[in-house]
Amino acid sequence: MRKHILFLLVFLSFMSWSKPTKPQSIDILQKLHVAKAYFQQKWPDVTAPIPRPDRIRPSNIWTRAVYYEGLMELYKINPKAEDLKYMLDWANFHQWNLRDGIKTRNADNQACGQIYLDLFDFQSDSMRILPIKANVDLMVNSTKVDDWSWVDCLQMSMPVFTRLGVRFSDNRYFEKMYDLYAFTKNNHGGSGLYDKNASLWWRDKDFVPPYKEPNGENCYWSRGNGWVFAALVRTLELMPKNAPHRAEYEQDFIALANALLPLQQKDGFWNVSLKDPTHFGGPEATGTSLFVYGMSWGVRNKILPKKKFDRAILKGWDALSTCVHPNGFLGNVQGTGKEPKDSQPVSFTHVPDFEDFGTGCFLLAGVELIKYLKH
Repeated sequence: MRKHILFLLVFLSFMSWSKPTKPQSIDILQKLHVAKAYFQQKWPDVTAPIPRPDRIRPSNIWTRAVYYEGLMELYKINPKAEDLKYMLDWANFHQWNLRDGIKTRNADNQACGQIYLDLFDFQSDSMRILPIKANVDLMVNSTKVDDWSWVDCLQMSMPVFTRLGVRFSDNRYFEKMYDLYAFTKNNHGGSGLYDKNASLWWRDKDFVPPYKEPNGENCYWSRGNGWVFAALVRTLELMPKNAPHRAEYEQDFIALANALLPLQQKDGFWNVSLKDPTHFGGPEATGTSLFVYGMSWGVRNKILPKKKFDRAILKGWDALSTCVHPNGFLGNVQGTGKEPKDSQPVSFTHVPDFEDFGTGCFLLAGVELIKYLKH
């Protein structure tokens, strides 16, 4: 009898892993709005700078831009007048400009341009596009290609180049974007930040071998790879099928998805250290959100096979759903940094140094999952 009970428990445990619950779109949407509302109630003034112990930052920095990326995608599938106002008030306050002005080459400063360009699609007001276009044009018209020396840059800047290339039907934006991407992939850190053998990315030159994690593995930071995954999604989503270098982006996207798949933990999360679950192991929402976002998009667009990725997507969302507090606060978010040890501890109740970008990643994942389920 005891053997039968043990077998049943093992079988039920296996089934819970092999067949995750399929969520309802209305439940996902409800969680997204709760998380969104929590943040906007905490930050009702979109003009307010972001105070931190080291310095005060303007509200058009990359962390806030990622929140608006998620909010924009939520608005596209479930428009609310107050959300559009929240975005427009923010962009108008900053005069549709970038931190450090149009001469900046810092990808983090360019992330806000993704929202400006999407808002331009709603209303073709030249004010919405001139500063970001002038900024990127300066890069397009230069020969410098080594600006993206950390992989976060790909998500912050590639979608801006893509939107401009599409908007103006100008391949120069695609070519310059590729030059920058290729240098990051193949040159930074000596031989590039892309590990062709593992199909994973090092965050920057500091983590290229011989750097190792405590268990002896290479250091592949979850959110760093998440930024690359999201960058490829937000590039491929808009690029024409015949755009230059699209095939390579697709190839890198598929390779990264396949590399991530076996690294998902049984609880549905990916650890902050992808290859060393004992190094600050445990639930983490930002990397997991970006992986669910990318895999959902990939299957929906027939780039990834559903049979292979469906379980990981649904398990990932099951995990993310546990991060949302009743008031909308998102737990298990690793704050800013560049590696597993940064912004620790990560826990369900710990408030990260910036709450905006984690919520933005969560919104991206939820919206794309809703599209996936409908598809």
